[in-house]
Amino acid sequence: MARLIFSAIASVDGYTVDASGSFEWAHPDREVHAFANDLDRGIGTYLYGRRMYETMRVWQDMPEDDPLIADYAAVWRDADKVVFSSSLADVATPRTRLERRFDPELVRELVRTSDRDVSIGGPTVAAAAFAAGLVDQVWMILVPVAVGGGTPALPPGRFVALDLLEERRFGNGTVALHYAVNRA
Repeated sequence: MARLIFSAIASVDGYTVDASGSFEWAHPDREVHAFANDLDRGIGTYLYGRRMYETMRVWQDMPEDDPLIADYAAVWRDADKVVFSSSLADVATPRTRLERRFDPELVRELVRTSDRDVSIGGPTVAAAAFAAGLVDQVWMILVPVAVGGGTPALPPGRFVALDLLEERRFGNGTVALHYAVNRA
């Protein structure tokens, strides 16, 4: 059965972007990028909010001179995408559909009927999935920098119990933490 997986690259103080909206500090090195490529290889559908979709859609036409970049671009293009946005006029990538609002039942059915895992990306849309009790697992890739504020990776004001499944350290000090959501 497919799982709904929230994954994020975040600062050690828990932000996906800093107070100015930048995530330049989060750019993965080659080791971390290869790991992220492998994580996403099992994803059949990406669920995005507007901002995350606008960030990620560059992978559709990414130049493929670097094998590591070409690999992720192929993984991304191979998956379906659903964008939840009331303000986006249309979507500009193949295998992508636009939904005007986040619908927990639509997501629940998508995960139930999928033969591959479903990823939810972007802290705003993920907060709605956490609130609806839909998220099964969390991958947090923590970059060794504290940014002091910005957009929190996990939903603020919401208690989320997590059980550690695995961890991985990288040469640059980044740490990947894999959790199951504890619904007990």
